[in-house]
Amino acid sequence: MDTYSLIIIKFVLGMLCLILQINLLGKGNLAPTSAIDQVQNYVLGGIIGGIIYNSDISVLEFIMVLLIWTLIVFIVKFAKDHNIWVRRIIDGRPQILIQNGKVLVENCMRAGISANDLMFRLRGHGIYEVAKVKSGILEQNGQLVIIENDEANVRFPLINDGQINIDVMELIHHDEQWVFEQIHKAGYGSVDDIYLGEYINGKLTLIPYPKV
Repeated sequence: MDTYSLIIIKFVLGMLCLILQINLLGKGNLAPTSAIDQVQNYVLGGIIGGIIYNSDISVLEFIMVLLIWTLIVFIVKFAKDHNIWVRRIIDGRPQILIQNGKVLVENCMRAGISANDLMFRLRGHGIYEVAKVKSGILEQNGQLVIIENDEANVRFPLINDGQINIDVMELIHHDEQWVFEQIHKAGYGSVDDIYLGEYINGKLTLIPYPKV
């Protein structure tokens, strides 16, 4: 087999592996939302780019490397989706940079966010005073989510992945008991059954996990 034929076969196999990962593991590597999504892209790109032009590595060896990496990524994603502790270890946790109109300087420094960067991001949300911010949360993908000191401007879910957002709950002047009552009224057993809960116009709209 000549060199160019080998390169074409490896290239096709690499593309098929990428398509397989996208369809099996979701679209996270198309629009990375966490560090592990970025790493998945980098490593897969390195595998394909580093091996595709190496004639000493056979097609069978190339296939085995792709399968091993796909298996590793699948195991990590499965563990993340089914264990909250594994998810926190791999993806980390959102960091609160602003709370009740006050900047948490230590958290900002730990996240590598300078004062100039913080204010630049706030201006991007149309906010020019820190005092107007109820909560500023730095997500795992580096995005800054802002909750303003105004119930009418709540744009952050009350429930995410079976967990209640305390800041939003305080902002809408309700407690956990009220949230549990709304969940039970809707016919669900607990907050763990809820994939997403949005507070809209004084009402809690719930989107549950699919029943197994």
